[in-house]
Amino acid sequence: MEQAATKVTILVAAHKPYSMPDDSIYRPILVGAAQHANVPNEHWLKDETGRNISQKNAHYNELTALYWAKYNLKDQEVIGLAHYRRFLGRKMSHQYTALLTQSDIEQGLAQTDVLLPKARNYWIETQAKHYLNAHAKRPLEVLSAVITKHYPRYQAAFEQVQASKKAHLFNMSIMRQADFQAYTDFMFGVLELVDDQLDYAQLTGEDQRALGFLGERLMDVWLIANEKRYLEYPLVTLEKTNWLNKGWHFLRRHFSNSQNKKTHF
Repeated sequence: MEQAATKVTILVAAHKPYSMPDDSIYRPILVGAAQHANVPNEHWLKDETGRNISQKNAHYNELTALYWAKYNLKDQEVIGLAHYRRFLGRKMSHQYTALLTQSDIEQGLAQTDVLLPKARNYWIETQAKHYLNAHAKRPLEVLSAVITKHYPRYQAAFEQVQASKKAHLFNMSIMRQADFQAYTDFMFGVLELVDDQLDYAQLTGEDQRALGFLGERLMDVWLIANEKRYLEYPLVTLEKTNWLNKGWHFLRRHFSNSQNKKTHF
C-alpha cells in the first residue's frame, strides 16, 4: 500500500501583493489582515480568521501568521514559516527553483527536530549588545524580567543566547506539529506577558514592532532549553541584499551613540 503523503504547510507571510511559489506546500497568508480592506488574491489565507491576533500585527510582525497556524492548522503534520522575500533553500539563490521541496523537508526532519535558516554571526558583539545598539532598551528589559519570573527553566538558555554572537533570525522555521505547539506555547506565553507591560506610546519607529524582534531571540532559547536538534539551510532571497549598506549601518550602530540609527536589520 502506498504511504500517504505528509501534510506539510509552509506559510508565506506577506502584507502586500507579491509573486508566490507554485509549489502547493507554500501557502501565502496576508498578515495584519484585520487592518487590510482587500486580500491580494482570493487563494491567499488571512490571519484574521478563526482564533487570531491579526489586529496586533503592528507589534508582532509575521508572528501573527504563526499564532494563526497554531490554532487553525492543527490538521497539518509539519508547519513552517517563510517571508514573501525570504525562504529556506537548498542553496543560496534569488530564484524559487532553489526552495526546499516537500521531499527535502521530509528528509531533513527524518534527521533532526527543526529546520532553520543559517545562523547570523555578528562577530564583534553579543546578541544583547546588538539588540540594544539598534532598539529601545525597555522591551528587552521586560523580556528578561518575564523569563526570570515566569519561565525560570529557560533563564540559563536566555542568558546563553544573550551572550552569544550568533542567532537564528527572521522567526523562520519548519518543524513537526508537536514541536511547533511546544515552541509556540513558550514563545507566545512569554510575548503576551511582555505585551501586557509595554507602553507603545513610549516606543517609536521600528520599536513599535518590538514583539516580533523579541520573538526572534526566543527561538534559540527554546532550542537550547529543550535540547532540540536542528539543521541549517541557506536563504533564498527574492530581492538582493545591499551588504555594503547593511554592514555600514551595523558598524555605525556598534561604534556610534547617535540616536539616528537604522533599526531594521
